[in-house]
Amino acid sequence: MHFNISQTHRTSQFARASVVAFTMLVSIGSTSLQAQTAQDSTDIANSYTINPVVVTGTRSAVDARHLPMTISVVNRPLIEQSRQASILPLLNQQVPGFFSTSRGLMGNGVSGGASGQMSMRGIGGPAQAGLPTTGMLVLIDGHPQYMGLMGHPIADAYQTMLAERVEVLHGPASVLYGSSAMGGVINIVTRQQKVDGVHTHIHAGAGSYGTVQTEASNSIRQGRFSSTVTASYNRTDGHRDNMAFEQYGGYLKLGYDLSDNWNVWGDVNVTHFNASNPGSLSSPVIDNDQRITRGMASAALQNRYEKTSGTLSFFYNWGRHRINDGYNVGASPLDYRFESEDVMMGVSLYQTMQLFEGNRLTLGADYFHFGGEARNRYLSDGHTETSADKSLDEVAAYADFSQALGESVTLNAGARVNHHSHLGTEFIPQLGLAINLPREAQLKAMVSKGFRNPSIREMYMFPPQNPDLEPERLWNYEISFKQHLAGFTYGANLFYIKGDNLIMRLPRPEGKGQLNQNSGAIENWGAELYANWRINPNWSLAANYSLLHMENPVLASPEQKLYVGANYDQGRWHLSAGVQNVGGLYTDLTQKTKECFTLLNMQVAFDASKAVSLYLRGENLLAQSYEINLGYPMPKASFMGGVNLRF
Repeated sequence: MHFNISQTHRTSQFARASVVAFTMLVSIGSTSLQAQTAQDSTDIANSYTINPVVVTGTRSAVDARHLPMTISVVNRPLIEQSRQASILPLLNQQVPGFFSTSRGLMGNGVSGGASGQMSMRGIGGPAQAGLPTTGMLVLIDGHPQYMGLMGHPIADAYQTMLAERVEVLHGPASVLYGSSAMGGVINIVTRQQKVDGVHTHIHAGAGSYGTVQTEASNSIRQGRFSSTVTASYNRTDGHRDNMAFEQYGGYLKLGYDLSDNWNVWGDVNVTHFNASNPGSLSSPVIDNDQRITRGMASAALQNRYEKTSGTLSFFYNWGRHRINDGYNVGASPLDYRFESEDVMMGVSLYQTMQLFEGNRLTLGADYFHFGGEARNRYLSDGHTETSADKSLDEVAAYADFSQALGESVTLNAGARVNHHSHLGTEFIPQLGLAINLPREAQLKAMVSKGFRNPSIREMYMFPPQNPDLEPERLWNYEISFKQHLAGFTYGANLFYIKGDNLIMRLPRPEGKGQLNQNSGAIENWGAELYANWRINPNWSLAANYSLLHMENPVLASPEQKLYVGANYDQGRWHLSAGVQNVGGLYTDLTQKTKECFTLLNMQVAFDASKAVSLYLRGENLLAQSYEINLGYPMPKASFMGGVNLRF
């Protein structure tokens, strides 16, 4: 349902009801669990492990209790249980403060009418319609994954088949990862085989609107050698005419332990997808088709000793885009096709060391090269007109220092000096504090700066381009609390964000057309709550809630988001259900149009044997009518069934 901004009392009622419900869950859980014994914390229902070891906050594996920032971890069992082809729908449910847009059952596409826009705490998503995500960074094993020309991630390239786990850092991570890590970071840690043996997994499913999902993986570890290979094929006809999507993907990773302290690995990932955009209901489009290939290759040499560890790595990302922008009903077909090739490559070197008791120091350096060529190829005579042929470079050095004071307090400080070949030098600091309290409680505080350099697209491509743009900048202030009781984990994050120099399309000073300008400002504050409760060996609950206030509203960033999920396991049967409520989601800033909807998803699985399991999944079982992208109604109830094989 749509409602005007004047009806904000609905949003307020939703927020109050959500907070009350969430508080009751936490209160009931903390009271009843005083007498319970600890249960296995690795259950797939828990997206937040008790004390996870993460790499995103430091680049080296560190107990999250000693980090000042907030990091959500989604592990492989939960990824497999979701049976989603894309990582983003799972993060929408499991990570408070995060949201990504969609337009159908499968496939986000690129260019006009695309979805897959991402935001964290209102940062990253577009401030204006038609602008891509540039303020939130996607990494694969710590390597940035954005299009070299446009500067934004390609949502359809991030498949679950890649991921051993996904770590989501809330708030800026520019000290370690540089530009675009302004709102947060999604780090996809790739698949790995840790124990000797051979493991093969095959998944095949089919469902509504001609949708098909398949995935096959094989992992081997034999002595010092390890390998992982995965392949997938996904397709759907779409719930609207001219909305078909088809995707092929493959991933290969090889590793070898040179010694007990040194190892080397390399991997390659290629995804190709064909997507069609029917346009909005009010402005349908004919022949808007996209043929996109994205690839990634990387290699790394790692060392691990008792008091030091580090990595030297190289990565190379490339893309090839072939797009027919289509035409409106009654208009003439376009006489050209848009084509582009882009590249993003770099070298990263870092070493973490313990200089003395309770100390950790990470020193690192990055070099990035990115760019590409874009053109229109005309069908009448085959000639091309180049719109961009540009490459840029960045080089950076950074340091991250932490010191434990006694058993409970850890201080953190970090800084990065980032030099851009066109924009000059940016200095990025951060300060943090982590306190471990009695009864497995943790209190953290952090102040950090985030920044984003303008992309080649914004400076050099298309009519709004402006080579005189400056970086976007913001400051993030947050405090968080977390506690683990017997079988029950809960926490809360409070944040305040203030930034300026945001790039916006505004009328030119001389009054002719538009120009990209550093004229935007942002001021956001809010809260993120989460709880996981292992009630008994059969039942578990998980819930999270986020509240976001935006002085200057942006698209793709809901003011409230609530998710409550339950899992039940009994013998061979596995049942799960989740309810997600999204409120105050702007779909149009000009008309101040907001969206509010509630989704109910359920899944049942049966283990026919140790090697075979069957499942049935239903989404939007309440048959809600809603839009996330304006003019693109989402599908109502849909179903998917399939089989999983393991041997």
